[in-house]
Amino acid sequence: MRRRIFERNRGRWRTHCRVSVALLMLGSMSEAVYADETGISYWLPGRFGSLAAVPQVPGWSMAEVYYHTSVSASGAVAAAKEIQIGRFPGTVNVNLNANLNAQADLVLLNPTYTFATPVLGGQLAIGVIGLFGRASTSINGTLTAVVGPVVATRSGSISDSLTSVGDLYPQATLKWNAGVHNFMTYLTGDIPVGAYDPTRLSNLGIGHGAIDGGGGYTYFNPASGHEFSAVAGFTYNFKNHDTNYQNGIDFHVDWGASQFLSKQVFVGLVGYVYQQVTDDFGQHPILGAFRSRVIGVGPQIGYLFPVGDMQGYLNLKGYGEFAAENRPAGWNTWLTFSLSPMAPTSTVAPTRRMVTK
Repeated sequence: MRRRIFERNRGRWRTHCRVSVALLMLGSMSEAVYADETGISYWLPGRFGSLAAVPQVPGWSMAEVYYHTSVSASGAVAAAKEIQIGRFPGTVNVNLNANLNAQADLVLLNPTYTFATPVLGGQLAIGVIGLFGRASTSINGTLTAVVGPVVATRSGSISDSLTSVGDLYPQATLKWNAGVHNFMTYLTGDIPVGAYDPTRLSNLGIGHGAIDGGGGYTYFNPASGHEFSAVAGFTYNFKNHDTNYQNGIDFHVDWGASQFLSKQVFVGLVGYVYQQVTDDFGQHPILGAFRSRVIGVGPQIGYLFPVGDMQGYLNLKGYGEFAAENRPAGWNTWLTFSLSPMAPTSTVAPTRRMVTK
């Protein structure tokens, strides 16, 4: 009898934790409001987080995210932005003593369907992410341009803001469960249909397509409440034909660690490492290879609760960035709410076995 009660409680805990983790993989793009050639990647560091590889309950789920970011940069990053918007031609030798500041407030919507029928012994889920919101950017400083014997200096500031919609980001995941071990692979990308103009400082589209894929692992022990997740991947960026610029290949690792304080509440840490591994093509000579890098870390808290016969999930996480190179850096926060199917207690074990055969 005690054993049956323990297994039942263990199953309930797993049910609570099988939330729509697709919401943690949103392609909102931290300052993807700018083109890649200004030191901003298609990939948003922090897209994945805790429980990333845990299989879900089959059916439709919906995630909504409010995302805020505030970043700044100087030197080559600010120069790259002025080059991209056409403030001076790429043949001019420049020395830019300037600072770039940017903020974005975005809302992301992510409907996802999780299939009940196993695919390659795992659980397939397909979704798409759309976003809308506002971005604002400013550059302040002094530009010195040299053309032969002529030297020109200009001081001042330029700014721009935009409220519109962004690109679309289709996404597919395949997940497997083996007790406390969970594995996943994913494929996502960018369909460049959002608001984009290479002569603007602020955009909500990136002006080119991209493909990103990788894999991840989650350790989750319902008995102890310990959880750790890590997901790594690579991004291939297609050429931006508006600027004849192609960003290099990017490598990224997102991770999350948490401790469940109860069946409904967990706390922990999140982090990421982003590193561009190949050179850009089409950049101004003063920018060199212009490979980007950034590291981020911060706290998180999550809360699971029933909403009728659905599973509700609320999560707040934030990142402070450091060790940035050729990339704007600062801080960002995610406030996520999702609804997903809640499996009946009596069917938790069969559902888990079905998707792991």
